[in-house]
Parts: sequence; C-alpha cells; structure tokens
Amino acid sequence: MPAYIHLHIAQAVKRVWDRWNIRGAILFSLWLQVLLILVAPLRKSARGKFNIILIWFAYLLADAAANFAVGLISNSQRNQYDEAGQKVNQTPEENSDMLAFWAPFLLLHLGGPDTITAFALEDNELWPRHFLGLGFQAVAVVYVFIQSLPNKNLWVPTLLMLVAGMIKYGERTFALYKASLDKFRDSMLEAPDAGPNYAKLMEEYDFKKNNRLPTQISLALEPDKEAKASDIPPKTDRLKDLEVVHYAYKYFKIFKGLVVDLIFSFRERDESRDFFKRRDPEDALRVIEVELNFLYGTLYTKEEILHGKFKVGCILRFLALACVLASLGIFYFKVNKHEFRGVDIGITYTLLLGAIALDVIAIFMFIFSDRTIASSIKDPERPPFWAPIYEAFLVLMTPWWKTCTCEYKHELIATPLVVRRWSGSISSHNLIRYCLEGNRKSIHEFPSWWQMMFESILRFLKLNKCFNKCATCICKVIGLLSPIRKFLGEIVWSSFGKIFTYFAEDFMDEMVYVSLEPFSLDLWKFIFEELRTKSEFADTPESAKRISSARGEWALTDACEAEERGKLLRYLIEVPYDQSILLWHIATDLCYYHNEMEELTQFSKTLSDYMLYLLVFRPTMMSAVAGIGKIRFRDTCAEAKRFFKIEDLYGNKDKEACKKLLEVRTDVGPQEVKGDRSKSVLFDACMLAKELNKMDDKWKIMSKVWVELVSYAASHCRASTHAADVSQGGELITFFWLLMAHFGLGEQFQINEGHARAKLMVGK
Repeated sequence: MPAYIHLHIAQAVKRVWDRWNIRGAILFSLWLQVLLILVAPLRKSARGKFNIILIWFAYLLADAAANFAVGLISNSQRNQYDEAGQKVNQTPEENSDMLAFWAPFLLLHLGGPDTITAFALEDNELWPRHFLGLGFQAVAVVYVFIQSLPNKNLWVPTLLMLVAGMIKYGERTFALYKASLDKFRDSMLEAPDAGPNYAKLMEEYDFKKNNRLPTQISLALEPDKEAKASDIPPKTDRLKDLEVVHYAYKYFKIFKGLVVDLIFSFRERDESRDFFKRRDPEDALRVIEVELNFLYGTLYTKEEILHGKFKVGCILRFLALACVLASLGIFYFKVNKHEFRGVDIGITYTLLLGAIALDVIAIFMFIFSDRTIASSIKDPERPPFWAPIYEAFLVLMTPWWKTCTCEYKHELIATPLVVRRWSGSISSHNLIRYCLEGNRKSIHEFPSWWQMMFESILRFLKLNKCFNKCATCICKVIGLLSPIRKFLGEIVWSSFGKIFTYFAEDFMDEMVYVSLEPFSLDLWKFIFEELRTKSEFADTPESAKRISSARGEWALTDACEAEERGKLLRYLIEVPYDQSILLWHIATDLCYYHNEMEELTQFSKTLSDYMLYLLVFRPTMMSAVAGIGKIRFRDTCAEAKRFFKIEDLYGNKDKEACKKLLEVRTDVGPQEVKGDRSKSVLFDACMLAKELNKMDDKWKIMSKVWVELVSYAASHCRASTHAADVSQGGELITFFWLLMAHFGLGEQFQINEGHARAKLMVGK
C-alpha cells in the first residue's frame, strides 16, 4: 500500500479522534453510570464469579472514564489564547463554553450511583484517596470554567452543575468514610462510662471507720437504664412482610456491631434469643436475609448518607436535582444555541436528561428500599395509610420456593434475580470428583422462575401433557448430540484451558470444578432446629462459648453411644480443624455411594462439599481456622490421583472410586507405614468411613457433625470476612454466623445488667 494512503488514513483517524475523543469519553462515562445504577444491586444476589467480575470491571472503568474525560477537557483549554492573551475565535468543535459546561457532569459521574460506592470492603478504607480526588478534580473543573470566561451563555448552568457535581462526589467520599471499619466502630460506641465513683465512696468509708462507726458496704444492682419493653411484643405466629422488615431493622441496629467485634449485653442476647426461638425457620431466614441486606446497604452504598441525622443527605440530594433541573431549564429557554454544533446540543441534552433520569431512578430505589420502609413504618400493627403500597412491593421480595421432583420433595429457592436479597446458592467442591477430573454435579437443579410461570400457564390452558411429550422428544435428541458437544468441548479445553490454568490455576479450578447447589428450605430447617436446640443449653457465657467452640464432640454426645463416640472423636478433636474437614469430607463421600439414600444424606453431602469449597477456594474467610488445609488438600489429591491411575474405573467413576478406596485394607494406620512427611489424609478417611458404615445412625451422626463443623468455622472466622461476602452473593456460613449470634451462641455477650451500686450502711 502506498505511503500516502497510510498518511491519509492516519490523518483521517486523527481528525475523528480530535473531534470525538471528549464527546465519546463523556457519553461512555454516562453509559457506565446507567449500567452501574441498574446492575450493581444485582451483585448481592449474583451466582458465580462471572457476574461479579463484570460489575467490578464496570466499577473500575467508570472512575477511569470520568477522570480521562476531565483530563481531555482541561487539556483542550490550553491553546485557546493567542500571544497577546486574547481569546481566539474557535470552531464549533472547539467551543470552550460547551466543554466547560460538560466538565461538571464528570464530577457528577465520579460521585457514582447510589447503588455502589465501594465494590469491596477494602475500598472504604481508601476514602482519603477519594477525598484527594475530589479536591483535584474540583480544581480541574474550576480551571476549565475559568478558562472559558467570559462565558456569556453558559456560566450560570455551569455553576449550577458544579454545585450538583460537588454534592454527588462529596456524598460518595463521605459514604466511604462512614463505612470504613474504624469509623463504623466509632459510630456505634456509646459515651464513655466511668462507673460509680469508687474514690469518693472509699473516702467516706475510711472517714466513718476512723470515727469508729460500725459501717458496712452493701451492694445492689443498679437497674439498666437501657432496658425497656420491646415496642412490639414477640409474636408466636407467622410474621407479615412489614413485620419482617421491622424486626430485621431492629436487630440490625443492635447486631451490626458484630462486624467490628463489639460486645453486647445479656439483655440484648435474651431478647434476641426469645424472639428467634418463637420463630418459624422460614420467618427467621427472611429476617436474617433483610438484616444482611441492611448491612450491605450500610457498607457498600449511599444508604447511610441518605438516612443520616436530620435527613441532610436527602436535602442535599434534592438540592443537586434542583440544580440539574434548573440547568436544563436555563439551557432550553435562555441559552442561544446558534453558536454550537447540533451534535453538541444533542449530547448536552443527553447529559442533562441522563442526570435527571439517574436521580429519579435513585429516588424510587430510595423510597422502596428496606431502610426507608423500616424507618417510615415504626409500628407494623398500626401502619400508616401508605403501608399497602409497601406491602404489595414486599410480596415480590418474599422468597419463592419450588418443590423439586426428588424423593423427599425438597423446597428449593426460586426467587428471581432482580428481587432476591442473596444468591440463594451453596457452592460445592468435591475432592474425589476433582481428582478424577469429572464434570460438575449437583444434587438438585436450580428451579427457574420463568419456567414456573410457564408451567402455570400451560396447566391453566390444559396443554401441560402435550408439552411434556414434546419436551421428552427434544431431550432424547439432545442426549444423542451430547457426545459431540462433549468432544468439541474437550478440543476447546485442550487448546485454551491449559494456557489459562498455567496463569491462574485456582481461578480456573473454581470455574471448572465448583458447582452451585440451590438453597433448600428443608436444609435450613434442619440447621435452624440444631442451633435452636443448642441455644437451650447456652444460659451462661461459659456454656455459650463451649457450645460455639465445639467441633463435633457436642453432636457426638447427642447422636451416638459412648463406645461409638470414642471411636469417632479421634477424627475430630484430636486432629487440627482443617484435617477434620478433609477427613469427614472424604468419609462422607465414601458413605454416600455405599448405602441407600436418606434425607440426612443429602444434607451431609451438601455441607461436606460446601466446607471443602471454603477450605480450598476461600482462604481469606477460613484463615483463622484453615491451618495448613491447602497443603493437606494438595497432598491428599496427589495420593488419590496416584491411586486412581492404578485402578480401572468404569461407569459411574465417582461411585467406583469410592468402592475401590473402601476395599483397601487399613489394619495399620497410614502414618505408621508412610511417616508424616506427606500430609495426605486419604486412607485415614477410609478408616473413618469404615467405622461410620458399622453404625446404624451414621447419617444422623454425620449431619449433626457437619452442622457443628460449619458453626465452628462461622463463629471463629473474622467478622469482616462475613461482611465482605455480603456484596458478592452471600454465603451460607454468614447465615450460620448471624443465627448463632441471635441464639446467644458465641463470646460476644459479656455485659451484665447495670452497675453494682454500693451503699454505706451505718449500724447503731
């Protein structure tokens, strides 16, 4: 290709870039704001990493795009004066007045939507960086504005937009500041309490003793000034939707201190425990869901700013909206637009209307947020006249359940993405399947809400039988094509998968081998009843600490005889916690394929695979209890892969592998033969499985042990890791953590009622 053509193309590209770089960056920034305000709330209910990664990418790109556009605009102002200092005539493409008017919109964008101020908990700790960014970007925008003077047409709307942009950016910075853990802790601390005046009392006591007066010190508990009757007595029947939000907000205000390791009084424990003991498991689940939603709003959105004292946040928000509306009115009615290009006028209207639309959407989200509902309806028993609107809205937010087709008719969560408050899924990882490089499997399939509606329509039209026959035929055709699809998938994986694995092994393993299990209401009922039963014995701080620190021994005491308990304890309390997880995980798998299925079998299998997922893929969450879990897992996998290479496995490889493992003689312990250099627990788990298979109630034992093992992890993980997971779909272990706190299981209840008031009693 001739050189002049290359030059012509380069010049054409440069002209397009010079004309559209600022305009494209501003419109792209606006598009990202629209995307974030609509999509960011979905991250608390998203399933899988892909959705979270997309939101993270948009979150980072939004700030980068706005900063880039501000830089382009400020850079464009430098050549608009001649050598004499006079402003040169500009083409419509270079009109500095219009560029100065656009610059404050980027401050507005840097303020971000209400639905996301921080992507991760660590972003809140970076509030000083955002504060500096506010200063620098504000200076840049003011510089652009000054450079555009005398700006006869647009100086008033530019100033109005500057005010709106400063308010929005300031909101975000203040939201990050308030959500940083140190400030979050400080906001919940009460006034310092020095207690009774000990020095004065002892001075009076010494004076009376020196005067030989018969004096005694009498102690009496001072009544707790905070103690008061609940605003609504705990109910024994089912909770209405408004009551769920009301009680969730009430207990959120108390227990949000868990995030920063504050302590609570026994009065608060007793009130919470009494409330949750009276609850149906589903109602308790709904209350905890909304509580975690409040926590999400406080730490990751502008909710705390808008609901602050004296509603200053709301006043400033409406002031910012009024500035945008005034700018639109002035631009439409007062500004002479003949000197501007038509495309720039269109972009300006797009920016103004986009800003108004974003604020209107934010206002509707604010009005129908759980926090607004809880704040505006103080007493659900005597609701205001607008309460039916909220009741109708909350019906959509109530968990949807669909009965599955399995033998036990489990109810699985089927709430649509846009209205559910958490992911409703349980991640699962299986060691044996991972070593066999098998496909992901789950006990249940996720029910689809649109499928539920479609089936209801078919039943109403009496077309369900015809549709089922057609669906059966289609499934047979798909089954015939599945080998081809699998073959093509293996080709793609062999070409590209290994490249990705080399750079990010854990990430690729999670994408390939971790499956998602739908959350089951029956599993939650089982967990709830187990923890409620334990709470009956947690009357003192010592007993509550002992129960929350149990790693299976408490469950064995309740579920099996002394002889059986002695054989199993060596696999629980006599080994590190991470080792017990691996031992019981492999043993659960070996027993799972050995006998007939029971309902408790599915519960045990789900919790077993979930805990292995946390141990392997969530090291930050499990850091307090994981020990050398990753090393044990890798060594165990290495031994399992070596064993499976020797054996010939056919048909159901998982089942065959478990059968082969159980056939290995384990008369002598593995450590006595191999030493302890390798941390593999494969054949120790085989010994445990053989012991369990001798017991009649093995699934009752295993299910109770797994609940206790999850409870131990939940109460010993750092509280901040629970708060961090709320923004990424939520975890079942976080529900354990909060439910245990509500039942008074833990070490955070340490304050007795009132002070001990001493009185000097002078005898005769």
